Amino acid sequence: MLSVRQQIASLDSDYLELLGEEQATIERTLSSLSFRGAARALWAKDGSLWSDDAREIGEIVDRLGWLDLPMAMRVEVPRLRALAIELGERRIGHAILLGMGGSSLAPEVLQETFRDTVQGIELIVLDSTDPAQIRRVEESIDLAATVFLASSKSGTTAETRTLLEYFASRLEEAVGGRWMDHIIAISDPGTPLQALADEEGFLARYEASADVGGRYSALTLFGLVPSALIGIDCDRLLQNAAAMTRRCRGTVPEAENPAFRLGAAMAGLAQVGRDKLTILASPRLASFGCWAEQLIAESTGKDGRGILPVEGEPLLDPSQYGSDRAFVYVRLKNDENDAADAFVDAVSSLGHPAIVLQLADRYDLGGEFFRWEMATAVAGAVLGINPFDQPNVEEAKDGARDALAGYEATGSLADATPLIIEDALAIYGQGPAEGGAAALVGRFLRQSQPGDYIALMAYIDRTPEHAALLREMRTLLTAHLGIATTVGFGPRFLHSTGQIHKGGRNNGLFIQITQIDEQDLDIPGKGYSFGVLKSAQAAGDLVALSQRGRRTVRVRVGSNVAAGLSEMLRLLENAVA
Repeated sequence: MLSVRQQIASLDSDYLELLGEEQATIERTLSSLSFRGAARALWAKDGSLWSDDAREIGEIVDRLGWLDLPMAMRVEVPRLRALAIELGERRIGHAILLGMGGSSLAPEVLQETFRDTVQGIELIVLDSTDPAQIRRVEESIDLAATVFLASSKSGTTAETRTLLEYFASRLEEAVGGRWMDHIIAISDPGTPLQALADEEGFLARYEASADVGGRYSALTLFGLVPSALIGIDCDRLLQNAAAMTRRCRGTVPEAENPAFRLGAAMAGLAQVGRDKLTILASPRLASFGCWAEQLIAESTGKDGRGILPVEGEPLLDPSQYGSDRAFVYVRLKNDENDAADAFVDAVSSLGHPAIVLQLADRYDLGGEFFRWEMATAVAGAVLGINPFDQPNVEEAKDGARDALAGYEATGSLADATPLIIEDALAIYGQGPAEGGAAALVGRFLRQSQPGDYIALMAYIDRTPEHAALLREMRTLLTAHLGIATTVGFGPRFLHSTGQIHKGGRNNGLFIQITQIDEQDLDIPGKGYSFGVLKSAQAAGDLVALSQRGRRTVRVRVGSNVAAGLSEMLRLLENAVA
């Protein structure tokens, strides 16, 4: 049998299917889409492809502007270049992006992917309310040589607005009355953020496309403004996206359309039980999975169904994966691909379906953004859901608002009593507590069944050390329980996998991890701090999961997070023993 490397080379193609017995499933799905005239309907912006409710159809039509972006956005490139030149002349060294989810993930992918090849301002994405993370960003920059991108589609995103209030105050202390010359707003027309930009006289304000949802906004100004500042050739990025749109146009039969084939595979495999879409990538594209995770989870995880994207999971022996897995490998030509190539060869040889998407160079990311957006929309049509809404995202926000209201009324956050405290760890959940922490957590984990998954929801400081410890936990849990694992840093993940946690199938085991913030930061003009806000968001998330009947447990790791996570890892080892 030819290897992945040999097959993709012999096909002279950027798309390879290794579907085995599931090939027939995909062909049936494509035939059904063709019978419906799905490609022509999608390009005609016919909302009935996803719904038969007149009101919902109208809302869907108002969210299909992403189809036109690859060509339409090229007119914006000259003024984006002018902004980059202006900031270069001012010797601006850093751009801090204050945004969440769709406003931050595509810029983060582009920053990480092009880090070693472009010359421009260094971009730092700050999508957290963790006080240590905020303080670390502030200590790494010269405020006088920094611009802040306040990026929010609604203009009311709590994290973006509080971070903007904090850094506006710090800028005023550092540079005086012209602090607003360091702020750029990116939002939809007519939002409170746009009004604030006008009122305060921000350096620039950009009106994004109102007919594009946040998670489909990679090729809008949300993605292009930060890309231009870090020196990416936005015109080339858009040209590559336009080339993909031509390959996916409505006159191309569904079976030959690269986005339709991917979307049919994603949804068709989910319908036969392979709903854990495990995303692999070449080393230089490692961050792509975080963007795809948000797009897929928030678009398809609703109405009790969905596709769970599994991103960043450590590679295990292929025999340890269950029959609920499908794999997509985003492969950059001429990268260090030996390990991933061998892994895909191994999993496909055992009958797990795999798809390989090859990029000729990094600018092909423009085309991949478009391909995955269309594929996700197609998957929604197959699954019979609206991929452009997010009906359950507000539930965690409501819980957080309730917790903050209680704090402002009483001066403290309401909290449950731990079932068990052992050394630095406090365990919260459902009893009984007999046998100690390892026994309690072991009983929780033994609820898992084939087809379930474990989500580690870490409301802690996001550092490489902490991420590595969470990765060890994933390896342990997948190897011993044989089920998929995901990890998300809160509140960042609330804008991505938070939707599928609450709106998808009830097949998740949710382990929330919190910490004690030794050093906090006040939010100007608010009656609470960033640490309190983060704790309220964690509490609201847990309440929303519980109200949905999800299986949850909470572990507080104390103030020394690395030590606490190491202790938690030992606890999990004992729990699964």
